[in-house]
Amino acid sequence: MEEKEEVEEKRPLLRLGEKAPDFEAVTTHGKIRLSDFKGKWVILFSHPADFTPVCTTEFVGFAQINDELVKRNVQLIGLSID
Repeated sequence: MEEKEEVEEKRPLLRLGEKAPDFEAVTTHGKIRLSDFKGKWVILFSHPADFTPVCTTEFVGFAQINDELVKRNVQLIGLSID
């Protein structure tokens, strides 16, 4: 059996304050691009799967501070594998 060869593009890790590369994703609210949020602070929140106890707790926490995030021009984007 031959092993499937995977090519992985090496990119340097981002540091705080560096510009992230633009990306496109399909969300529950439609298609988005990171560049759609230009001029805002963006929090990319990655969680393993929807509706798990930890994720639910974290989303409740974000909902509780949502007004403050909006005041500070912050956009929260949740990422999940499902």
